Amino acid sequence: MKKLLLLLVITISANVFAQSDTTNEIALIQSIYGKSKSDIIKAYLNLPESQAAAFQEVYDHYETQRIALSQKKIELINDYAANYNTLKEAKADELSKNNLKNNIDHEKLLSKTYGKAKKAIGPINAAKFIQLEQYLQTTIRAEVQDAIPFIGELDKTKN
Repeated sequence: MKKLLLLLVITISANVFAQSDTTNEIALIQSIYGKSKSDIIKAYLNLPESQAAAFQEVYDHYETQRIALSQKKIELINDYAANYNTLKEAKADELSKNNLKNNIDHEKLLSKTYGKAKKAIGPINAAKFIQLEQYLQTTIRAEVQDAIPFIGELDKTKN
């Protein structure tokens, strides 16, 4: 019974995240912090108007690419959930490699965005943005990870 309940939670969580990454991420951030992500970033950076416009362009480009990477992550989570009960070595290898690549792609995007942000708002403000973005993403990852069982975890509930 616990196994079925946990699998149902995984599937529902993955499907909810897959329905609308942006909407669910906004809801998650708002539930944790009481504000939208862009409002948190604007308030934290507190940029003068001359820099705010330049940063907004960098940020919008970043968010478009980040959302695409997040969608790929959701597809991986759905794939993991769909294959959890019958996970074989080849599928575990595929999922792990794809997950690691997605994480690397996200870090590359952050690095590229830092370079663009540094030109637009200076190194201190760019560093503040990256630090905040990494904090928010770590928080989101932790929430998602808490909803996903480790490989073999459901098998332990049989005993």
